[in-house]
Amino acid sequence: MILADTHTHLYLEEFHNDRQQTVERAISNGVKYLLLPNVDSKTLPALHSLCDAFPASCFPMIGLHPTSVKDNFEEELLVMEKNLALRSYIAIGEIGMDLYWDTAYVIQQRQALIKQLVWANKYQLPAVIHTRNANDEVLTILEELHLASLKGVFHCFSGNIKQAEKAISLGFMLGIGGVITFKNSGLGKVVAHIGLQHLLLETDSPYLAPVPYRGKRNESAYLPLIASKIAEIKAINMEEVAEVTTNNAKQLFHLP
Repeated sequence: MILADTHTHLYLEEFHNDRQQTVERAISNGVKYLLLPNVDSKTLPALHSLCDAFPASCFPMIGLHPTSVKDNFEEELLVMEKNLALRSYIAIGEIGMDLYWDTAYVIQQRQALIKQLVWANKYQLPAVIHTRNANDEVLTILEELHLASLKGVFHCFSGNIKQAEKAISLGFMLGIGGVITFKNSGLGKVVAHIGLQHLLLETDSPYLAPVPYRGKRNESAYLPLIASKIAEIKAINMEEVAEVTTNNAKQLFHLP
């Protein structure tokens, strides 16, 4: 089996002491592709360093995370835009809106999201969207912008079936991570309803570790647990989940 972790932050300080071993564990567990979303200007050096160290497995994205959108967000966006011209990225991400932690910058989050969605459309790159407590807000923005060639993924999808269908109709896939293994998440009903051709696997490491590691540091080597749970929900074999979701990732992100 070949798996693709389409959302993992292995460059963060949580992996400072065992970063190389963490990547190697993932690869040995069949996770060939490690897709790395950015957070802000401070995380770019570590992101680039990891991708340079493992160019066959680690692939960078660039974007400004919504929880990093503050008063200086326009300066941060300038850094992202400059880097877009300096090296290759597989996506614009992680971008979006987060109305869970703080709503003080909701207007700025919206402005930053729109600008980065326009980049994604301009450069023909998929958009990796974070939508915590903001599915309807982001779906409305996508409908209003009506960027015909825009594609991407709703990372860590947590919406209902109606929202899932709307995201898919707008050209987006759904990123499914460790939450699918949580007993009362409700995500299983959505996954059961949505075709495998619309799903991507992700860990969001070091966050949201799947059962039985819930509450501990997450890592990409745990991705097979997520694939296994999806296989169980859909009553299919794990190999099919791996094959279809990895092909989805390769097509969306133009992976080798």
